Amino acid sequence: MRGDAEEFVAAVPLPSVLIRRDERIQAANETALSLFGQAIRGRHFITALRQPNLLDTIEACLRDPKARECEYLTSDGRQDTTYKVTVRPVSLDDGPGVLVCFEDMTSQEQVSQMRRDFVANVSHELKTPLTAVIGFIETIRGPAKNDPAAQERFLTIMENEAHRMNRLVGDLLSLSRVEAEERVRPTTSVNPAQLIQSTVDGLERLMQETGVSVAVDLPDTDFEIRGDADQLRQVLNNLTENAVKYAGQGASVKVSLSLPNYEARLRCEGIRIKVSDTGQGIDPLHLPRLTERFYRVDSHRSREMGGTGLGLAIVKHIVNRHRGRMRIKSKLGEGTKFTVILPSE
Repeated sequence: MRGDAEEFVAAVPLPSVLIRRDERIQAANETALSLFGQAIRGRHFITALRQPNLLDTIEACLRDPKARECEYLTSDGRQDTTYKVTVRPVSLDDGPGVLVCFEDMTSQEQVSQMRRDFVANVSHELKTPLTAVIGFIETIRGPAKNDPAAQERFLTIMENEAHRMNRLVGDLLSLSRVEAEERVRPTTSVNPAQLIQSTVDGLERLMQETGVSVAVDLPDTDFEIRGDADQLRQVLNNLTENAVKYAGQGASVKVSLSLPNYEARLRCEGIRIKVSDTGQGIDPLHLPRLTERFYRVDSHRSREMGGTGLGLAIVKHIVNRHRGRMRIKSKLGEGTKFTVILPSE
């Protein structure tokens, strides 16, 4: 009966359509009506569902009552959506029919695509230096076999490429550890002022090499927050080292720490760590993607500086683990500012 069919389909948690043996749509629940339109009841399913792959699957199930599956792809203009469609034979009052259910698989597809992209990026990042090392080994064994000067030059390049691969592997392991711990908030206490000072002191040699000065602005009052000291040091080191490397000759960097205060973004007491520079800045177009794995504003310059493209991705996950927030502001010619907001308790 029509009423029973409507109630049955309405109870299904997925977008669902019930099709009679005369190939008309007998019932559809609200989510299906939202997906295909409010006027699909009573219409021939071909005029409502349209995609050939889905139509063929439904017709096959009507002819031969066996369960089948297929994909249904659609788009709302902003993003593509992938549905896994299950087509099952059912018995209706007026004869056999089929129940068509649509399961949204978009998030799973996106995760799969991210994994594929990640593997492709890692492979590319490793293949480039490996190819260079293999090429120089062949050259040293061949044309440069009796040329000590060329051998020394090539060995230096090979050493740099080996260090680059080592940094990449180290960052990949670090990213893996951070992601594994992201749901577990740290329970130990750390002194953020001491972490900042020790991080800046450790970059003294890099500051001399780049000609960039780093100023520290710390409160007079010492305090502690809940956090993982090693991971927070990694955040400070990544942000400050990036600022020093990319700010440019003669630029300055400032690292500041605020006293605990109520933070509306966290809905609790929190602190702010700011790392700002007076460098050339970043085009706002790049800002939303800066924390993506392997995303670089300037790929060539980043690799020359020893960057792996994973630093800010690691920072993002560490900040997330600490239940904090990160904001990035930059304008071309006006420098860049990273603000990390962390709960203080």
